[in-house]
Amino acid sequence: MEHSYYGSFGYHVTNFFAVSSRSGNPEDLKYLIDKAHSLGLQVLVDVVHSHASNNITDGLNGFDIGQSSQESYFHAGERGYHNLWDSRLFNYANWEVLRFLLSNLRWWLEEYNFDGFRFDGITSMLYVHHGINMGFTGKYDEYFSEATDVDAVVYLMLANNLIHKIFPDATVIAEDVSGMPGLGRPVSEGGIGFDYRLAMAIPDKWIDYVKNKNDQDWSMKEVTSSLTNRRYTEKCIAYAESHDQSIVGDKTIAFLLMDKEMYSGMSCLTDASPVVDRGIALHKMIHFFTMALGGEGYLNFMGNEFGHPEWIDFPRDGNNWSYDKCRRQWNLMDREHLRYKFMNAFDRAMNLLDEKFSFLASGKQIVSSMDEDNKVVVFERGDLVFVFNFHPDNTYEGYKVGCDLPGKYRVALDSDAWEFGGHGRVGHDVDHFTSPEGTSGVPETNFNGRPNSFKVLSPARTCVAYYRVDESMSETEV
Repeated sequence: MEHSYYGSFGYHVTNFFAVSSRSGNPEDLKYLIDKAHSLGLQVLVDVVHSHASNNITDGLNGFDIGQSSQESYFHAGERGYHNLWDSRLFNYANWEVLRFLLSNLRWWLEEYNFDGFRFDGITSMLYVHHGINMGFTGKYDEYFSEATDVDAVVYLMLANNLIHKIFPDATVIAEDVSGMPGLGRPVSEGGIGFDYRLAMAIPDKWIDYVKNKNDQDWSMKEVTSSLTNRRYTEKCIAYAESHDQSIVGDKTIAFLLMDKEMYSGMSCLTDASPVVDRGIALHKMIHFFTMALGGEGYLNFMGNEFGHPEWIDFPRDGNNWSYDKCRRQWNLMDREHLRYKFMNAFDRAMNLLDEKFSFLASGKQIVSSMDEDNKVVVFERGDLVFVFNFHPDNTYEGYKVGCDLPGKYRVALDSDAWEFGGHGRVGHDVDHFTSPEGTSGVPETNFNGRPNSFKVLSPARTCVAYYRVDESMSETEV
């Protein structure tokens, strides 16, 4: 949406019914959406109905300047201002505000044929304290109290009801850090109606680990709990890093892992340094772990799927209005002699794996082992068995993993494969046959709570997904 201040990244909206002119005209956007649809892609709008630009000359603020109150769209007094964002806050109890915002949603759907929305700043809307200096622990009195902005909740219910009535197949995502119960359930059930919630705590956890913890201090239980901490039947979009980490001078995960060697050590013409070898290995593991265990959808961010070496920084006061970092170097992943291609190839393979096995859509998610001593996590998602070995040094031969179904298992995806910049230590033509565990019908006698098990080779800093071979299928089909 149109905004006057480039450094706001588009979140200080001045015209809710206009496409930002910086990237072209409205017809260009319509062409882009039509082209995406022809490729089977959906396109969402990052909609900002949580606040509006403070500008008086080119925004809603002061639009009613001739009236004595000048508060037609926003709350009066202190409640009408967001101190951290320097912006105005809508009065969702106002009938005209509801008409304005709801018509805005309908307009984007019907005029441009968008497929849905990502609602920005939902936490700020849900509570009168806007989530500022709040640490949500999951207790219900944190969500349902006098601090809840009931008018905003009702607006969001109306918005989701309208969107899905106009376009039943729309995808609507909430950017909420609080974990409001019912946010991702239908309005007909008393929920707020979103299809997904962004799992915002996940990137914060990864950045904390990469910045502040040695490899030996990584807790398998803590990172696994962060990935699985979501409400049952409320779907989440998982992501490893976001604009909060990699905009305005902070660093991406790849940059934190490899830092200056991102410029000097990424050539395939020489052996990888220990820093680069570790960085690429952990980059693949962090993203795959997040995708496989963190939610029902997975989000990449601005080129970091191939380990982009630089942050994003829009022109602003703090960088003397520089455009130097206002870009992405997409060409890096296409350079055959650079190691960026390995991370990009692995990201592609992750998505193809889900396309083939649909594990993200599966309700079956069972973590059978969080081995703190060996730094290994084993879990099942859908019909796949995942083994993540985060240990910096130890390779385990004959490591025993539990599984649900008996039979023969083979490698479906291996981060250590040569084509992903690995060392090729895991055999892909090896058959792993299961053995029954415990007493039939007595779960407590099973191995890690699973009725069957098989043994694998698990090299240090690798992740491997295994699939169960359907004996009725031909080798070509497998």
